[in-house]
Amino acid sequence: MRGARRVALLAAVLVLPFLPATAQAVEGPVFKDGEAQPVFDPKDVVKESLWVRAPVDSDRDGKDDEVYTEVVRPRATERGLKVPVVYMVSPYFSGGNEVANHNVDVELYVPDKRDGRLLKASSDERVTAALGPNPITSGRYEAYFIARGYAVVYAESLGTGKSTGCPTTGDVNETIGARVVVDWLNGRASARTATGEAIKATWSTGKTGMMGVSYNGTLPNAVASTGVRGLEAIVPIAAISSWYDYYRADGAVVAPGTFQGEDADVLAEYVYTRADREICKPIIAEIAKDQDRVTGDYTRFWDKRNYMNDVRNVRAAVLAVHGLNDTNVKMTHVEQWYSALKKVGVPHKIWLHQSGHTDPDTLRSVEWRRTLNRWFTQYLWGHRNGIDKEPKATIQREDKTWVDEKDWPAPGTSGVRLRLSPGGSAKGGLGIWPGHGVEKLTDDATKTAESLIDQASSPNRLSYATQPAQKSLRLSGKSTAHLRIAFDRPAANVTTLLVDRAPDGKSYVITRGSTDPQNRERPDKTSPIKPGKFYDVDVPIVPDDYVLQAGHRLEFVLISSDYDYTLRPKPGAGLSLDLARTSVELPVVGGWRAVFQTI
Repeated sequence: MRGARRVALLAAVLVLPFLPATAQAVEGPVFKDGEAQPVFDPKDVVKESLWVRAPVDSDRDGKDDEVYTEVVRPRATERGLKVPVVYMVSPYFSGGNEVANHNVDVELYVPDKRDGRLLKASSDERVTAALGPNPITSGRYEAYFIARGYAVVYAESLGTGKSTGCPTTGDVNETIGARVVVDWLNGRASARTATGEAIKATWSTGKTGMMGVSYNGTLPNAVASTGVRGLEAIVPIAAISSWYDYYRADGAVVAPGTFQGEDADVLAEYVYTRADREICKPIIAEIAKDQDRVTGDYTRFWDKRNYMNDVRNVRAAVLAVHGLNDTNVKMTHVEQWYSALKKVGVPHKIWLHQSGHTDPDTLRSVEWRRTLNRWFTQYLWGHRNGIDKEPKATIQREDKTWVDEKDWPAPGTSGVRLRLSPGGSAKGGLGIWPGHGVEKLTDDATKTAESLIDQASSPNRLSYATQPAQKSLRLSGKSTAHLRIAFDRPAANVTTLLVDRAPDGKSYVITRGSTDPQNRERPDKTSPIKPGKFYDVDVPIVPDDYVLQAGHRLEFVLISSDYDYTLRPKPGAGLSLDLARTSVELPVVGGWRAVFQTI
């Protein structure tokens, strides 16, 4: 999300020429091959601006907040046609502010034995962040949907643009502010025009689908988790499912890719674009305090921003979309959200592509739009086209070809534990049999993970590689590093990486994981570390779907601080790894049989 924020939208809507110039005006939808057809003139529309009343007072001014909303609907709705709605809500429609990120060149924190509090080892200053906005693709869909008989509705999140209230980075007020538009479309909430006149959505069937990218895709997850009636489908693209997992990792304070030092308060400041520049400052100050960059623990602050808690409430059909190389909103979010939806029986489908933090419309426009249209045709128009009976997963492979599969992770995947053998400061082994001994590394947060991986040997990392693969080996889903590890200091970062090493020596970081070993028992509890004592520390590695090609080696790499993602203490912390009691659990398609045949 430009660390969650970075997709500042233009207020003006882009209209792309996807339709025949001779589109005829009609009084109802037309369906062919399971898709709503482009039979409405996308330029013959009715536009309305209004404010929907939300039953929250996030700015604490004693009045209900109001959500600024714009409606674009086919003119046929003026002649009695009722249509479903594609709804996009965003904190970015009015751009963003210059903000400062937190300084990450700080020492880590340890419990003070005298009173249990956590002490700072150095000041947490602020540094200027680069806020170049990234393009987002929500507006490009307007003409496409209007031509097929949908209305398109836009809304500005609380505290942004013309909405009142305050931005609160994912909490319940923000969710209610986004949900209330669905309520208005179903006659359950009131709205006014700029002149104060009441306005109703008499033209709406009430059936609503939400979609968006990044923060704009996170809000559909949030609203769906309330179980609101009328929300029939969502398409979350590169979306967050738990804000803790966006800014933290099992107690470690981490960053979205390329946005070191961003946090919930920084994002709230960035999107705070309403005209009143003072009223939300106390609320944002509370966010800065409550997010706790000291311990990194999972707290009530983060629990209120965890949509996984309410996944059982979801009734909307979910088409989840994510980039396999998204280092901003990592694959953790879609994997845990999608897995939970399957367990509770929600209609589901997943699209995984080889790009990063983006919309698949930029990659495979024709097939993507067809899938999107068929999803909304079934769940918004109610025209049964069988999309719910088709393969649940569409995945773009490394060679940019696309495959449809029964579901994701790939059927036939099972966990395989590989063991380490000595030599990690240069290149140890990764295979079936465990090695013995203790190997050590010294943290140096001034060096990037990529630079450490590419060194033939280094005191600052441990690396273990398989033999060259005899044939391709596919990983699909979650990996976990099970470490037996000791520290010479009471605080240290722990980072693990899975790396693809090509025959020519070139390396590629497949995925990574971080943790704070003080949170080894659970993410909401800081437990002191005694230097020199060995602990069992599990490190969740960001899920992925990756094919290791024949001739390539799979490497497991252990470092301490990750320059681009974790806090960066001064160099020197020592880590000791017990090889005999350490393993890496991988989600291998074909399980042990595939491993025996490959490496």
